[in-house]
This record gives sequence, C-alpha cells and structure tokens, in this order.
Amino acid sequence: MAVLALAGRGASGRQPAPPQQPQQPPVTFRAEINYVEVDARVLDRDGKFIPGLQAADFQVFEDGKPQKITAFSMVNIPVERVERPLFASRPVERDVRTNLEAADGRIYVIVLDDMHTSALRSQRIRLAARQFIERYVGANDLAAVVHTSGRGDAGQDFTTSQIRLLRAVDKFMGRKLRSSTLNMIDDVQRRAGTPFSGDPAADLDDKERGYHARSTLDTIRNLSNFLGNVRGRRKAIVMFGEGIDYNINAVLNDQITEGQAVMDATRDMIAAATRANVAIYAVDPRGLGAEFDELATIQSFPDDTSLGLGMGSIFNEVRLAQDSLRVMGDETGGFAVVNRNDFATAFQRIVDDNSAYYVMGYYSTNDRRDGRFRKIEVRLPDKPGFVVRARKGYVALRGRAPDAKPLTSKDGASPELRDAMESPLPLAQLPMAVTATVFKGPEKKGAVVISAFVHGATLPMAEVDGGMFKNDLEFLGVATDDKGKTFGTGRHTVNLHLKPDTTRRVMASGFRVISSIDLVPGRYNLRVAVREANTRKAGSVMFDVEVPDFSKPQLTMSDIALTSATSGVTPTIRPKDPLEKMLPGPLTTFREFSTADELALFAEIYDNVTQSHKVEINATVKAEGGTTVFQTREERDSADLKGAAGGFGFETRVPLKALAPGLYVLRVDATMRLGDRPTTEKELIFRVTGAQP
Repeated sequence: MAVLALAGRGASGRQPAPPQQPQQPPVTFRAEINYVEVDARVLDRDGKFIPGLQAADFQVFEDGKPQKITAFSMVNIPVERVERPLFASRPVERDVRTNLEAADGRIYVIVLDDMHTSALRSQRIRLAARQFIERYVGANDLAAVVHTSGRGDAGQDFTTSQIRLLRAVDKFMGRKLRSSTLNMIDDVQRRAGTPFSGDPAADLDDKERGYHARSTLDTIRNLSNFLGNVRGRRKAIVMFGEGIDYNINAVLNDQITEGQAVMDATRDMIAAATRANVAIYAVDPRGLGAEFDELATIQSFPDDTSLGLGMGSIFNEVRLAQDSLRVMGDETGGFAVVNRNDFATAFQRIVDDNSAYYVMGYYSTNDRRDGRFRKIEVRLPDKPGFVVRARKGYVALRGRAPDAKPLTSKDGASPELRDAMESPLPLAQLPMAVTATVFKGPEKKGAVVISAFVHGATLPMAEVDGGMFKNDLEFLGVATDDKGKTFGTGRHTVNLHLKPDTTRRVMASGFRVISSIDLVPGRYNLRVAVREANTRKAGSVMFDVEVPDFSKPQLTMSDIALTSATSGVTPTIRPKDPLEKMLPGPLTTFREFSTADELALFAEIYDNVTQSHKVEINATVKAEGGTTVFQTREERDSADLKGAAGGFGFETRVPLKALAPGLYVLRVDATMRLGDRPTTEKELIFRVTGAQP
C-alpha cells in the first residue's frame, strides 16, 4: 500500500447530472524542482481567519530577497459529517468510492508512535487518536494511519472511511523500551561491590534506543517526501506518542553528541517536512504528571548522588522526550500538545489550521542544490494589525537532480495513466466512481469484481469523418497488499467510435468498465485509473478491499452486488465480469435511485459444514426509524450441495415505487439451523429520490 509501504458521493440511478467539481483550488501532483509552496493563515486580533485577500496583498521573501508569486489561491474547507441512518446500531461502510468525495477535504496522516509509547499506556494513545478521528476528521477528509514500527497489517492507507481508520487505531500497541534511568539504576545495583562499581552507569538499551529513534524519524521523513508530491493543499502529520528518548534539541545548535546518527536523522526529517510543506502536530496523550508514571516504578535511587540518578533524571527524560515533540512542531509550522489532559482545544486548532489558509507558490531565485536552510517570510505590508502565520522556511535539496522518468511504462500505460496510478491521492481530473465486490474465486482466492464509472458530461468526444464521435479510454486496476506486492487487472483499452445518438447517451449517462482480479485472502489497497485520449485527462480512485478466506468459517457470504433497471442505460464494456450471468444488469456504482426504478441484488452464501442442515436467507430494507419496508426470505437445504462444501446463490428484486424519498439500509443475512446457529450478514446504504420526471 502506498502510504504503508513508507512505514461515493452518490451517483444517481437516473441519468446522472454532471458532477459538482471541487469548490477548492485543485490539488496537483508535480512541479519543477525549484518551485516552492507556502501556506499562510491570516488572523485578526481575535484570532479569526481573514478571507478575501488577493495575491497583490502579500509579499514573500526568501533569505530576505523578494520572490514573485506565480500561483495563489485561498482554501476554505468546511467540515462535513458522515451521512448515516439514525437507526443504525453501528456505522455502515460505504461500498462506493469517488475521486471527488475528498477533493475538497483536509489531508491527514495519523502517525502512532508505538516505538516510543509504553505498552501500559497504549490505551491512552488509542483513546486520543479515536477522539481526533471521531470528532474532528470530516467525511470530506482523507486520512491514513501509520505505525512507526512499520506494521503494515495494522496501518491504513488514505481513506475517507472512519470505520477503517478506527480499526487501524485499535490495533495499536506500544513497545517503548524501558526508561534509561531505570536501566542505569539496575546497572549500578548489579555492579555494587565489584571492581567496576565506580564506573559510569550504563544504559544497556542505548543502541536499540538509538535505532528506534532513527526508525521513527525516518518514517516521518519518508512520509513527508511522499506528501511533497501533493501541491495546492496543506498536509498535516498528526503524531501520537510520548516523544523520542534522545535530546534532538542539540540539532539546532550543531552540537556533537553520542547520538550523532539520531541528530542527523532529525535534521533530515525536518528538512523533508519543511521542503514538502508538511506541518507536524505532535500529541503526547500522557497529559499532566507524565513524570510520575515512571517514578511510580522506582523503589529507591542510588545513594551516590554523583551518578545523577534521582528524581531529576526521570524529570529530565520526560522533558527531553517532550522537547523532541516541540521541535517537530515548531520547526515545521505545526505545534506540540504536551502536559494537557483536555485535547479538544488543540484538536480544534489543528482542524482550523488545515481548513482556512492561503496557498502561494513561487519559483525560487536561488536554484542551488546546496542543502542549506532558506528562510521564508510572508508579509502583508498594507494590512496592519493582521497576524500572518506561515512556516519559517525550508531546506534546499542537495546533490544532482534525479533523471526524468521514461515516457512509457512496461505495461504500455500512457504517462497520464501512470501518473494517476502513482499519485499519492485520488486524481480528480476525470471524475469517476468505483465499487468492488468480493466473491469466492478459484483455488481459495477471492474474485474482486470492479465496476468503474466515468461521468459522461466530463468525457470529451471528438467528431471525426462520417459524423462519428471518437475517444479512447485506458483502464487499469492494481491491488497492493500489506507487504507492497502488487497484482493487476491488466491494462484495457476501449476504442469509442460512436454514432451521434450513442454519443448523446454516453454524455448523458456516462460510461462503465467492469473487470476483475483474483486475490488470495488479505487486505489490499485497490487503485483504479482511467485516462481519456482526447484531452489526456485521467482520474483515479482508491478503494480498500478485504478478501476473506471463504473456506474457513462455518457460514460466510460474499459482498452484495447491486444493479437497477436504469443502470443498464449506461454503456458498459466487460473485459472480465464473473457476475455477468448472475445479475440482470451491470454492477453499478449508483447509490441514489428514483422511485420509478427497481433494484436487483445478488449475493452468495458459503456453507462449509457437510452435516445435513438448512440455511435461512433474508433480505430486508429498512427506512429511517427502523421501519421495515421490504422483506423476503428463502430457505436452502444443505442436501442441494451434494455433501460438499459450497455456496448458495441468492438474488432478489426490490421495487422502489412505494418507498418515500430518504435514506435506506439494505441488509442480507443468513443463519444456519445447526448447533449454535452461526450467522453472516452484509449491509449497504442507498437513497431514494422523488419520481423521475
């Protein structure tokens, strides 16, 4: 997965209207090497953001020299809340992703520093991170979760899913080394009465402690470099941990210490973050009195005060660790949250910092790659009384510029399609939506069926001789597992050569590509990209996929595959569609339907018990308030499986004409009438609008 390797808005079941383009300035992913981007918050005397300023109001200086502002925009992002049925006992995961849903949002990487958090205090990290996600990360925000130990199985790539973010947080477990003071006290006591009793006390974990410090700093550096490819947005790393055990303040004074490698790693981390315009917000969840957690484990201190092992050494450890958090925040334009028991004010300030600001870009007049610090100053010469908050500067790159990438890739993908696949965030130049349903596949694999929908109103068609209209589409899907191994659908090229009436239908209803990929059980980040040839625009969507081992549980089921009567209006090609004969129409990304429409669904229930029994399968639709507005029930007999483990196919249709406009939950569940009656279930959300005009 892209981030972990370093450590839909509903479409209509009717003819979809042209998508709303992002209201914020677009996010871009490439810039020349000497391009510098700086964001600034302008506040009045009361600390309120001042909107409406223009590029001419600002002056930008680098090392005291004025710079020409060549790009300017104001970002003002609202906080959107997740839409969910009020009667639902738990959130229902959305099964459609679009590349527009987070185009207006904030960008967070939530770093959980398990390398520097005591195992006994893991719950404090989980509670603080959950509070930030549940109350302060909006539905329009993209966030990822990274553990500094590099646990790919516990992290989460960029997503808008609160459920997945919280799941990654709940897997956190601290692995901080024992206090160096405690280690040295033990060393003194162990050598008491020996010829070596007068030697300085030693921390036996010193080398490993230094390794942990470098690993954490390298993780933040790599994340910053990754986020540096994103332009036009402020990027935030929100780090939860107890701070690094080494005194990294020494870096700022160029002092030479035994931790030179740690200081070098700190310098590189700060350089990468400032160069990438990444702000670090470091949160220590221990709150007030962090020093006393360690003191409580000490029975006594050595009598020899010259050893410096007393209450003061414990207090100094905590101070140095928290100072490391302060340095990270202060030097990157963020801040540290230490010695606080209430995080609400700090979390709100993080949201404010990343919600309303001005973005200015310039091409530095100093293009030397000398690795030196460049001081940045943003001024408002004609606006006295306003306060400008911006980062202090950045560290220039060092060494020779990297060679340009080849224009073609091994799989023949165009540069635009390749860039869409490699972009850190979903690319929204070509608006699209994706759903992926997982069914039992061959040889204990899961068959992941992908439906990619491209909005027709944004798909340019070129008229050619004979009154025909032409465009070519490239399609590619790639799934990446927790270890960074990739699996592809293969690149498909669609040559559109359409008559005028078909062209009008595509422009009105869009275009759909259905393909699939077989994957072994595991967690995957699926990236799907489409590129059109006429204007060379591309779009990409990221989708989290979990492929279960369908052969292990007594009873389990596939995802719910959904289509509707009007979904078939959208022209569709199917390079590989295992559901083509199972559904009466193409797998759809639409989750908003008119009352004139009818839904059709298909799911498979997998029965792995050979003993004779029956299975009850239910499909229900519930409205707000929990009222059941549709229900159907079927009973299957294990005898139909002829004594072997297998599955039951289940399909039904849901007419919508009697449903009132609103939000609904579709649920399919199955219960085995045997033993402890194992059950399995899946749910999805859809919306019904008024009758189609």
